[in-house]
Amino acid sequence: MTFAFKTRTIAIAALASVALWPVVADAARIENPVAEFSGIDKITGRITTFDVYINETVQFGALQVTPRVCYSRDETETPKTDTFVEVDEITLDRKIRRIFTGWMFADSPGLNAVDHPVYDVWLKNCKQTSDVPPPDNLPTSSTAGEPPQEGEAPSQGDVAPAQ
Repeated sequence: MTFAFKTRTIAIAALASVALWPVVADAARIENPVAEFSGIDKITGRITTFDVYINETVQFGALQVTPRVCYSRDETETPKTDTFVEVDEITLDRKIRRIFTGWMFADSPGLNAVDHPVYDVWLKNCKQTSDVPPPDNLPTSSTAGEPPQEGEAPSQGDVAPAQ
């Protein structure tokens, strides 16, 4: 047997074994209209869970949370729940400052959770429905990338629709 023949035989055997490996198909993403978040007020230690519709801005303490998309996978697949979210902080002088833009993953809440001196926010789930009625005037996709209008923060309360 020549060296070339041995090399060719080994290469063919390697390719055949690779072709027989099982191929795992990626699960199709399910686009959900509601993102479920949890947040903690570090001063009181109170944890609040709240639903936010896609492209709706909800205020949690001094933070405004706006999910842009929320994806989950079929129940038969490995759970992967993620959202692209923008989080703004209302400063003491009533200015809005973006403190987070990016993906959050429900299965790794510490990976991209929002860490703020007083409030933390993380994704819990993506849902098709919510007990919270949908807002009347969700922004269209053409205005979705614009920052929310400056508004007054609620004097108390944990979660409120942003004005």
